[in-house]
Amino acid sequence: MSGGDRMNEQGGRVEGHAEGRVDERGSSAEAAPSVGAGPGRVLVAVYGVFALAAGARAAVQIARQFDEAPLAYSLSAFAAVVYLLLAVAMARGNRTVALAACGIELAGVLVVGTFSLLDPEAFPKATVWSGFGSGYVFIPLVLPLLGLFWLSRRRAG
Repeated sequence: MSGGDRMNEQGGRVEGHAEGRVDERGSSAEAAPSVGAGPGRVLVAVYGVFALAAGARAAVQIARQFDEAPLAYSLSAFAAVVYLLLAVAMARGNRTVALAACGIELAGVLVVGTFSLLDPEAFPKATVWSGFGSGYVFIPLVLPLLGLFWLSRRRAG
């Protein structure tokens, strides 16, 4: 047997990859790379910064002028929660939650971005996702695409 091999429950030899990784069923398997490792750490950091920025902005707006634009400020607070969820899910390697949150984020940017352009009166104050994130240099539009791309490149664990 080579260094990556071991015996299975039936006493037969199980060959592993060169890395020697064998799963609990005794079959060869590569360890799934963490979604928050490598370049994923940059995404975790960006999502963390956006959670802080959108959350702080929404908190101040809700506390001081909620009656001026309740929908816009509530959507900004929701965006902050989504960004926080994404940062935590990616940092912990929870690919399923991160994929779902990226989908919610992309849908939010597209729906709010579209409606904010079609009916500007409905959004008297900007949200993070208004105009497809134009107030944030369109990062809110690009970020979920990068997140989905990165997550699609990681194998499910």
